[in-house]
Amino acid sequence: MPLKLYKMDLSPPVCAALMVCDLHNVPIEMIDVNLLAKDHLKPEYVKKNPMHTIPMLEDDDLIIHDSHAILTYLTEKYGKDDSLYPKDLKKRALVDQKLFFDTLLFFRIRSVTYAALFEGVRKPTEKQMKDLHEAYSFLEAFLSNTKFVADDNMTIADISILASVAAMRHIVPIDASKYPKTAAWFKFMESQSFYKNSGEKGSLGLGQVLKKALDL
Repeated sequence: MPLKLYKMDLSPPVCAALMVCDLHNVPIEMIDVNLLAKDHLKPEYVKKNPMHTIPMLEDDDLIIHDSHAILTYLTEKYGKDDSLYPKDLKKRALVDQKLFFDTLLFFRIRSVTYAALFEGVRKPTEKQMKDLHEAYSFLEAFLSNTKFVADDNMTIADISILASVAAMRHIVPIDASKYPKTAAWFKFMESQSFYKNSGEKGSLGLGQVLKKALDL
């Protein structure tokens, strides 16, 4: 039985899961969940995922409803080696650390996008914008120490953060003069085939939606 991924392409965490599926050629069935139509609040969905979030991965009797856990699970199960999620304890801790950072990053983005799309708040607050700029400064600091966000080679932390930054740039564009390493990293990451195949469409779609919903 193939795995099932419940998704909505505009969601950054979904984009991250889609990119990892593409990278590992995961045999998987894609099931669309329309948040705007409240598909995620249907009883059958809430029964599987009480948090009614996306993405959600179903592998027989296993349900995973956090994108970072989905990324690690799929990489452990389908990865050809451990370069994307190292087995070395210290290296893995650094990847996990950046995945946890991505949780903070995503919720800073979500505070703007959710308010715009579901509550009609067209103008982000000064604090929200400041928080997003601060997030870029954190990422710039990470990339000043290593070539990628957690190491000198790409890991799933890069893929997860790529999905978030691809969304965040629609609110606060990446200023290459202030964040040169972040801009160079993003340029490289968005050129990768897994992003072109599985992440770009959702990010650009989100950008079009936010352009209509936000006064920036």
